[in-house]
Amino acid sequence: MTTLTDEQIERYSRHILLPEVGGKGQEKLLRSSVLCIGAGGLGSPVLLYLAAAGVGRIGVIDPDCVDLSNLQRQILHGTADIDRPKVDSAKETALAINPDIEFEAIQERIHKDNALDLIAGYDAVIDGCDSFPTRFLVNDACFRVGKPLFYGSVFRFEGQASVFLTGPDAPCYRCLFPEPPPPGLVPSCQE
Repeated sequence: MTTLTDEQIERYSRHILLPEVGGKGQEKLLRSSVLCIGAGGLGSPVLLYLAAAGVGRIGVIDPDCVDLSNLQRQILHGTADIDRPKVDSAKETALAINPDIEFEAIQERIHKDNALDLIAGYDAVIDGCDSFPTRFLVNDACFRVGKPLFYGSVFRFEGQASVFLTGPDAPCYRCLFPEPPPPGLVPSCQE
């Protein structure tokens, strides 16, 4: 059982004041773990808020390095981070916001050989990727190991967000979209 320190009580006081969270809820956040797929346009604000909220263990997986064209929408990174791995920049920024958390930076692509192991080690997964094959892989792995999946996507000025919980009759991403679109049908982030 986690006991909040005086510093944590002050840091998380706004959460603790909320009857829906309170001290017990904040302690639960500190004991929880979340894996974020992607440290880009969606993952950046998600990772900042997870760290600030006091999620005790955060992981991020992203194979890319920060590029100048990322900076106008990927608020986790700065000009000094150009050419650095996004996961390293994410870790540094998150720990600067909240040094109490654990942060695992995984600079690789999630694929069929590592997805189950990576996802199984966390309480929940947030999909902030920009690839349909990856999105379907993450969904399938979450479904298989029984982890809730929080999904988000953006296309120009439109966005989607969904939560897929676990259970024998619970729907998943494939229930909405049974198959990925054919390659080339949907523009990439660069387009």
